[in-house]
Amino acid sequence: MLIIENNAVNNLDSVPVDSFWNTGEEKELKIHRIHSYPAKFPAFITTKALQYAQNNGLKPSIIADIFCGCGTVALEAKRNSINFWGCDINPVATMIAKAKSQKYNDKTLKAYLSKILVAYNLSIYEPNLYKNANERLKYWFKEKQYIELYNLKKAITSVVPSRSKYQAYFLCAFSNILKPTSKWLTKSIKPQVDPQKTCADVISMFQEQFLLMYKAQQESNIPNTADVNIHTLNFLNKKKSYPRVDMIITSPPYVTSYEYADLHQLSSLWLDYTDDHRKLRNGSIGSLYHNYNFNREVKRLNNSGMKMVFSLLDHDKAKARSVARYFLDMQMVTKKCFQMLSQNGMALFVIGNTEYKGIKIENAEHLIESLYASGFKEVSVTKRKITNKILTPYRDKTGRFTSNKSGRKIYSEEFIVIGKK
Repeated sequence: MLIIENNAVNNLDSVPVDSFWNTGEEKELKIHRIHSYPAKFPAFITTKALQYAQNNGLKPSIIADIFCGCGTVALEAKRNSINFWGCDINPVATMIAKAKSQKYNDKTLKAYLSKILVAYNLSIYEPNLYKNANERLKYWFKEKQYIELYNLKKAITSVVPSRSKYQAYFLCAFSNILKPTSKWLTKSIKPQVDPQKTCADVISMFQEQFLLMYKAQQESNIPNTADVNIHTLNFLNKKKSYPRVDMIITSPPYVTSYEYADLHQLSSLWLDYTDDHRKLRNGSIGSLYHNYNFNREVKRLNNSGMKMVFSLLDHDKAKARSVARYFLDMQMVTKKCFQMLSQNGMALFVIGNTEYKGIKIENAEHLIESLYASGFKEVSVTKRKITNKILTPYRDKTGRFTSNKSGRKIYSEEFIVIGKK
């Protein structure tokens, strides 16, 4: 770890890769893979973070993840018998996080599955069901799969009590079969129809997904000795008060965080989180849907943020404004993190730098300066190799994500930035 003295942020490219943060000693549990999720946080990072904290005299009794995503930190905290509090603005993410961080009874799971399948088989034909469906869902689903999914969801919600952890479990299973049963291009990193795709059979996929989740639950053997509290909310909501925690372990989204709303649109629509997935872009960190007055708010940027935003202005004013919004949000994030931490607490951020039209977006540099400005007494930084993120590190000529390895590789490494209160 390199301690950044007095906020003197130099070129972070010279920070060496620390192999300690590259890989874990144990194989990642299957429970972390029960639902697809882009740019998933590596589970071993939490274990490494706890080791680092302990080596520095901190033994946390409660951990938070303010961008908790699909609940990787939540589950690892519970496995270590540490209480957890987390939030995310994405309802699909928090649904997955809640489902996988609970302990379930094997017999109850099997009994509910049998009842769901019976209820499904007793489904009554509803005329004009597909005709009256949400237009976006009709865009993605053929009539046969749509009707089968509708009846399956109806069976789940009628058989399993609402607000039960078991209903969340089965809705998570339902959510993860939506892409294979739709016209969504397999393994695509963006919403794209495959007109040649043979859509999977709904019930076969559901039973297969249940088996995957059932075996994952048995393998994980999660202890029931810690509380997990996960909330769907915007961490920057000024009206919300947050619990006092000893440690924050989190990975902020990149500037284009609103893409998550697009990537999870099938689940958002089917699970009734929204009738228009675009609404879920609202409020995401750095979103284009903020109402910042650029000329007024840009003055609040710290030196690192100001430098990068004005470098972008001559190339792309819209992108410069988007980056400014992101940096302003992150400055507020670090202030709230400082307020949330107990004295001598620690905040660990996993964050990567990006690039746009040849201009580096130094997210880590901006974060370090923000942490010091928020009151953190010591900030350290190190670097790790990215080895298992689903989201591709390549961009095409227009700056969009691409799976083509001839594109520009923009974030093959990430920084571990740690602030101590």
